[in-house]
Amino acid sequence: MGLFDFLTGGSGPEKALKLKSKVTQKYGEPSTRQKALQQLGEMKYPEAVTVLLSRFTITVDPLTTDADEKEHTFELVKHFGQDAVAPVSAFLKTSDQATSWSLRILQELLPEDALMGVIADTLQHLSSRYTRDPEKKVVLLHHVLGKQDPRVAPAVLPFLEDMSDDVKIAAINVLGPLKYEPAREPLLKLLTSEDTARRVQTAALAALAESGFGVQGYQEKVQAALVEPYSLDKDGRIQRRP
Repeated sequence: MGLFDFLTGGSGPEKALKLKSKVTQKYGEPSTRQKALQQLGEMKYPEAVTVLLSRFTITVDPLTTDADEKEHTFELVKHFGQDAVAPVSAFLKTSDQATSWSLRILQELLPEDALMGVIADTLQHLSSRYTRDPEKKVVLLHHVLGKQDPRVAPAVLPFLEDMSDDVKIAAINVLGPLKYEPAREPLLKLLTSEDTARRVQTAALAALAESGFGVQGYQEKVQAALVEPYSLDKDGRIQRRP
């Protein structure tokens, strides 16, 4: 620490980190929190971005103030430009909160190809760990719905075995249109397992019909699981009748 740092209470990064308690203060004068946000926005350190992101993890009253402050925080983080990419990507990977805000910021800062790389990496990270709240996984899966990027399907496939039915359905909806061959058997297992919730089976039926996969090895079980408007054609593929 230099003499200037000593006189002013620490280095820039240290100052940023010390402001976190004010940024995440839910009660008391809003002006204290708002001043801290503005101070962070004027800094030029990655640590300032990380502390700013913590504002998205709390909700304050009244909700109009909360919304205004979060929009202001969004603009402050965006102003860091490419310097914000690494801390926001790290926050997206490690925090179970504010996923939508992280994605919104990254959408502003990254081209589509780079953004999909960050999301695929985050999904791979999430697939190997238990999370009590499935919301983060669902938000990320919804974001990649309809994307043709080749990194998407391999990153999404493990979520067919997630403990949450909402996550399973979100993953099924992503994989159906992609016609990703490694997903064929896991989808058939979900469809025909007695332990699979009915709404998950319904989503699996729709995905299998859309993918055009054959049901070889599961034909009898699939036949038993069929409901209107689905049927099996002569080639062993699930069809959806008009």
